[in-house]
Amino acid sequence: MGALIRSQRDTWIRAEDASAIGALRRAAVTLAEIRGFNEEDTGRVAVAVSEAASNLVKHATEGFMLIRPHPELDSAVEVLAIDRGPGMRDVSRALRDGYSTAGTLGIGLGGIARMASGYEVHSIPGRGTVLGMYFVAQGAPRPPSRVSGLTRPIGEETVCGDAFVVTEEGGTTTVMLCDGLGHGPAAAQAAQEAVRLFLRHADLAPVTVLERIHTGLGHTRGGAVAVARVDGAAGTVSFAGLGNVSAWIVHNDGRQGMISVPGIAGHKARTLRQYEYAVPPHSVVLLHSDGLTERWDITSYPGLVMRLPSVVAGTLLREAGTRRDDACVVAVRPGA
Repeated sequence: MGALIRSQRDTWIRAEDASAIGALRRAAVTLAEIRGFNEEDTGRVAVAVSEAASNLVKHATEGFMLIRPHPELDSAVEVLAIDRGPGMRDVSRALRDGYSTAGTLGIGLGGIARMASGYEVHSIPGRGTVLGMYFVAQGAPRPPSRVSGLTRPIGEETVCGDAFVVTEEGGTTTVMLCDGLGHGPAAAQAAQEAVRLFLRHADLAPVTVLERIHTGLGHTRGGAVAVARVDGAAGTVSFAGLGNVSAWIVHNDGRQGMISVPGIAGHKARTLRQYEYAVPPHSVVLLHSDGLTERWDITSYPGLVMRLPSVVAGTLLREAGTRRDDACVVAVRPGA
């Protein structure tokens, strides 16, 4: 088995008053120190996170920040800032040093760009901005930035009943997403059992992996499960789904849905099937639970599919996520 990415317990921190700035900076510094960053590298993280948090507090209508180990590289720190707010009409102008206007989230973006090891911004005027950035210690490798996933529990729950796991082998990426039935600890237990079963059988064909998960979830409340294998060299995705997990091949001009059969993994299912799809160049393979509605239109987000997978996932979580259910979204950019 190649590189492994698991769902983490993503802790989203609201950034709506000044007290959040210090809390976010301390969280980022602590994580950087744990990851072995030296004083200079840790300082870069502290400055960039403080600037991003300050912008959220000053200008966002609703702002959140996520600070976590980078899902593709344990030694890196990933930061995602998401807001509903004024947005920016000209991101390139906002990235110039010294640019400042009270109507945008542009203050400090030039400095953030210099401090981060990698970053991308996607902004829509009147709707908001998503800033994704990551940090690595000087001389350390950078993450490939081919895949990212986000989870968010319903309301004030502390556990999420949705989970995902990813394996990477060369240019092939295999993703499993499970939406445990309902929410809370019992749903989370079902989803984590699906992760465990996936890891046991990940080398098999997607439909066979799905069959093993379906059989193995019988002692849990079950859930909706999808398995997708993206072959970057061949430009294809093999997909098998059971239940209400949405799966898409997304490109600048629209999206193509992938077929999931009705049922509940662990309890009832029709004959499971695997489908093969072509993945056009410059596309993203996207999976999400029904914690996101399907009423999103990729053409409403110009340029989004070319951004970091974390920015793609974060934008759709903001735009289509519902607070009435756990939510999970995974974005994969095929790699050769």
